[in-house]
Amino acid sequence: MNTYVKFCPNVFLAKCTEKHEKGEVINVTTQYGKDNESIVFNLIYQKEGFFYYSIVRADGWNVQERAKAKAEKYGEWAASAEAKSESQFNRSHNLVKDIPMGQPILVGHHSEKRHRKALNDSWDALGRAVSLTEKAASHEDKAAYWASKADTINLSMPESLEYFEFELERAKRKHEGLKNGTIARSHSFSLTYAKKDVNEIQKKLELAKRLWA
Repeated sequence: MNTYVKFCPNVFLAKCTEKHEKGEVINVTTQYGKDNESIVFNLIYQKEGFFYYSIVRADGWNVQERAKAKAEKYGEWAASAEAKSESQFNRSHNLVKDIPMGQPILVGHHSEKRHRKALNDSWDALGRAVSLTEKAASHEDKAAYWASKADTINLSMPESLEYFEFELERAKRKHEGLKNGTIARSHSFSLTYAKKDVNEIQKKLELAKRLWA
């Protein structure tokens, strides 16, 4: 059985009992027993009789698709909460629509009990409407967050190889510009931070090459 094992942030390898070829489609089993068809890329290392391969899901599911699904889910929840809020608001209004504005409760009158219940039920419905509006706003915020992640490229994706090559060139140009003065330094550590960016992206590029080249 092939299983998942974490290699580095965002990246899981397939831990296999048998050797596989690049491009081969294999099943990889999650800790919950679900099998995912996956495409083999590179043999990353061997250890204690197991082969560890970089893989991608055969169905195209990746960090971007997950973000899109999350955004869609929270968007649906937001719409549902907003619709329920509107329903409760309308109910709150309808419960007291036949009571004249400013009409006091007539203590001892046969209408007292009905009047009090209508006011209490209306207030409760209005409270639920407000709570659901707040919930809808929370879901909308989460939907927006996940939508912003829909274009994410990280080391779990073969596209990261080209992406980090581009990012490294950009970081190098910025560092060189800060170094030779063609780019103004906004603070005393600008050059230090720029060099740090170059080093970090270089490391990610080396990992991307190992995983996907």
